Amino acid sequence: MEVSKLEKILVVDDEEKITHVIAAYLQREGFSVTEAYDGEKALALAQSGEYALLVLDLMLPNLSGEDVTKRLRRDGNPIPIIILTAKGAEEERILGLGLGADDYIVKPFSPGELLARVLAVLRRVRSAPGILADVLEYADGELTIDTLRHEVAFGGHVLDLTATEYKLLSAMAKNPGRVYTRGELLEIAQGVFATGYDRTIDSHIKNLRQKLEPTPEEPRFVRTVYGVGYKFEGN
Repeated sequence: MEVSKLEKILVVDDEEKITHVIAAYLQREGFSVTEAYDGEKALALAQSGEYALLVLDLMLPNLSGEDVTKRLRRDGNPIPIIILTAKGAEEERILGLGLGADDYIVKPFSPGELLARVLAVLRRVRSAPGILADVLEYADGELTIDTLRHEVAFGGHVLDLTATEYKLLSAMAKNPGRVYTRGELLEIAQGVFATGYDRTIDSHIKNLRQKLEPTPEEPRFVRTVYGVGYKFEGN
């Protein structure tokens, strides 16, 4: 699936040199780019609805990138977000994804790597099905997924899911019946340049089932497709 190159991208970093380099590279690829250098400006621009994607540094003056992401997601703004961070620790990456970011990239990075991530996120967004409701309901409302609050409830009780478990479940639930390979799910969980092993998905799915399924040994919602991966059934 090709991504339209006429889309507008918002790039935010307080280091203007980095912002200029990213903007120049994306513009060379045909994107329209707006630059910003602080969190308050980033939030105002992102809220305008003009942009197809936000490239956002975490360390910003006036308002941090974390706070920008929180406010956008709290307000129900679905703009795809790629976080830039100098923090390479796993917990910092998980934090960014847990806030609602779609991907992250650790400094220093090459412009080519950033472009690949931009294209991957946009393709993922454009290929998403037409389920746009804020709250998705399955099994006659017994299972609900609140896409604004990032909350999953079963039988009226909110489940204590990790960020990875939520991302896997919500992605599969938006495509009921579609079979996902372990590699595809790993990319959903960790981004296009995932570094884990495909089989680590099995551990996440096992933990998800323990929290979600009334009988984990006989899963009702997250089914195994032997030799391939997993699929979601919403009945």
